[in-house]
Amino acid sequence: MLTGTTAIGFTMAIAVVALIYVVVQLVRVLRMDSGNQTMKEIASAIQEGAAAFLNREYTFLAGFVLVVAIVTYAFLNWQTAVSFVFGALASGAAGYLGMFTAVRANVRTAAAASKSLNDGLRVAFTSGSIMGMAVVSFSLLGMTGLFFFFTGMGFPEADVISYITGFGFGASSIALFARVGGGIYTKAADVGADLVGKVEQGIPEDDPRNPAVIADNVGDNVGDVAGMGADLFESYSGSIIAAAALGVIITTTDQPDTLIVLPFLVAAVGVIASLLGMTLVRTKEGATQEDLLNTLRGAIYGASAIVLLLTAVLIFLTGASWNLFFVVVVGLVAGNGIGYFTEYYTSYTEKPTQGIAEAAETGSATLIIQGLAVGMVSTVAPVLIVAVAILASLWLGAGIGGLSGGLFAVALAGVGMLSTLGITLATDAYGPVADNAGGIAEMSHLPSNVRERTDALDSLGNTTAATGKGFAIGSAVLTALALMAAYVQASGLQPEDLSLLNPEMIPGLLIGAMLPYLFASLTMTAVGKAAFQIVMEVRRQFREIPGLMEGTGKPDYRQCVAISTQSALREMVLPGALAVIVPLLVGFVLGREAVAGMLVGAISSGFMLAVMMANSGGAWDNAKKWIETGVLGGKGSDAHKAAVVGDTVGDPFKDTSGPALNILIKLMSIVSLVFANAFGSGLLNIF
Repeated sequence: MLTGTTAIGFTMAIAVVALIYVVVQLVRVLRMDSGNQTMKEIASAIQEGAAAFLNREYTFLAGFVLVVAIVTYAFLNWQTAVSFVFGALASGAAGYLGMFTAVRANVRTAAAASKSLNDGLRVAFTSGSIMGMAVVSFSLLGMTGLFFFFTGMGFPEADVISYITGFGFGASSIALFARVGGGIYTKAADVGADLVGKVEQGIPEDDPRNPAVIADNVGDNVGDVAGMGADLFESYSGSIIAAAALGVIITTTDQPDTLIVLPFLVAAVGVIASLLGMTLVRTKEGATQEDLLNTLRGAIYGASAIVLLLTAVLIFLTGASWNLFFVVVVGLVAGNGIGYFTEYYTSYTEKPTQGIAEAAETGSATLIIQGLAVGMVSTVAPVLIVAVAILASLWLGAGIGGLSGGLFAVALAGVGMLSTLGITLATDAYGPVADNAGGIAEMSHLPSNVRERTDALDSLGNTTAATGKGFAIGSAVLTALALMAAYVQASGLQPEDLSLLNPEMIPGLLIGAMLPYLFASLTMTAVGKAAFQIVMEVRRQFREIPGLMEGTGKPDYRQCVAISTQSALREMVLPGALAVIVPLLVGFVLGREAVAGMLVGAISSGFMLAVMMANSGGAWDNAKKWIETGVLGGKGSDAHKAAVVGDTVGDPFKDTSGPALNILIKLMSIVSLVFANAFGSGLLNIF
């Protein structure tokens, strides 16, 4: 029987294999051709900017981690505090490694794209696979390492899982700040570069004359790679922790720890499946957007099929109920279903995005209206898919433990949805590398066919990035629901306490429903403020530097990098602190019932808003790219100018506010779970 420490040991061994893959592929990427001297100089500037930002961001976060660890120790115990620190360190390390790889793979992708489309795809995707495998290996190694450490000290497994919730708390905290800080940086630079460069001056994207172009390329890495890696690290870890915590509740004497270790095992076989699926990624010269998309779809679907096969083996070896096999099926089908509809609403080969582009013929206002409408209608399919997945999981799980078994099944479905994260994250993380490669090709004046190849890869990256965000928010809902259920159990609440007739529930529910909107407002405003500073600086340089537009003057790239860095670090503090402070305030002031209501409200409104923002932003971006292929007048046309405005509006939607919302609802859920025993009836009940 594969149970107990044997199962955790197996998971750790698979995580080590994934880490070996990371090291081997990183060495392979670093040995590839990095192009001519001009390309190397541009790449070096991007590397310096990205490293400088992350070093300053992580210095700030080190202080935050120290303070929260002390508070956790004071209110709870040292074990949870230690887990919190390890979760924060592992999350930060995964993001940093992804950024380190991406800023070196971008120039190598440009060089490879000079040879063929397939070579460019392979280099960019290999870089993404390093990010994907780093996330899953660091997560599994961190959690299994803590498991062996605490059990080795003699603590019962149930207590150990409780302590490891601190790992998820640490990962979520870093993820939120990394996603928000990186998102503000990248979109401030992107918006500033587009508004002045493309709209006002009429120069191409990534033109070396644009002073914000290096900051824009740096932002792709700190936001869409490091930030996104920390984001999905937290999603992955949180789903496993939530399932294991609920597994503790329904543990039986016949199967003392099968349900506790099963989420770890499903994650482990997902790593194996991802590694095998990556071997399927290759394409041919002249491949269309649909061909490239089908290539990545085939790899993900192949990995999903392998997960199901290996999960069936796990069920046999652990002696668990076969109902749980079908729960994993539900999770995988739901994840791929969300991914499919996300692609449908954001790919420029499909009617919704083409409809947005056609609306650009009558101006930016109609294009923005159409984009918002597409984003809103795109919430229907994910909501229905998640609703069906929850109902199916509850029904399947009820047979192994009533309502508690059903809630465990919901959490396990979330693990199943993210089990192939190694490859789904690879398809997401490769996009910013391809985007950077296009910028380097443009600034290095490489032949036009190189830029055409990198643009094809970049456009595909926009779609796969939107798909990754769909996976993240879908799993976030399942994980947050599971964490909320674990919170209810840990806080001792009874079903009657959760009635909407309970006066403590309604205020909490309304506060929770409001928070995603407040959070989105703060992050959108932050991007707007930072972008304003970039716009003014770029305008100043075009006005004051002699010969800049003629190409004889040299722009001051460092000034824009400095503005983006300072703005992002300053503006990320309030939104990031909100997710930690509000659950604690609600818990201590309004009581534990209000916290449950708050989580219901935040999950519901956060889910809708995140999907709408991510898909609207992705569709606006690809509508612009579709016009740039030559339709509706192509580059420089009035339709293209309107599409650039839509893309600019969509940038903070899809890369700052939207993706950070899924972290918000999970961080609020895990903070509530970690401090559940500290909440009482609320200070207001004294009166």
